[in-house]
Amino acid sequence: MSETAQNTVQPIDIPKVDTPQVAPQKLDASGRAYATGRRKTSVARVWIAPGSGKVTVNGRDIENYFGRPVLRMVLNQPFDKVDRSGQFDVFCTVSGGGLSGQAGAVQHGIS
Repeated sequence: MSETAQNTVQPIDIPKVDTPQVAPQKLDASGRAYATGRRKTSVARVWIAPGSGKVTVNGRDIENYFGRPVLRMVLNQPFDKVDRSGQFDVFCTVSGGGLSGQAGAVQHGIS
C-alpha cells in the first residue's frame, strides 16, 4: 500500500444523543412512592415515604417477619448504598416463594 492510501481515512460523524427525559416522581395522597419488586416467584408491592426508618412487611415489624439478620440486611442494602439508612419508612406486602425470595423482591421494590 502506498502512503497516500493510508492517509485517506475520513473521520465518521457520530450523531449527538439528547439526554433522556426523567419522569417526575409520582406520589400518592399520603406522600408515598410505589414500586413493585419481583424475585423468583415472590412479588412485593412496596410503598416508601420519608420517615424514621420503620419497615413493615405484611402488617408485621421487619424483625418479626424476617427473623434472620441476613434477610434484614438485604432489605437495607439499597438505603446503605445511597447513605439514606433510617430516613425512609417502608410499607410492603409480599406473596409467593420463600423468605429469601421475598426479601429479594422487597429489595428490588425499594431500589
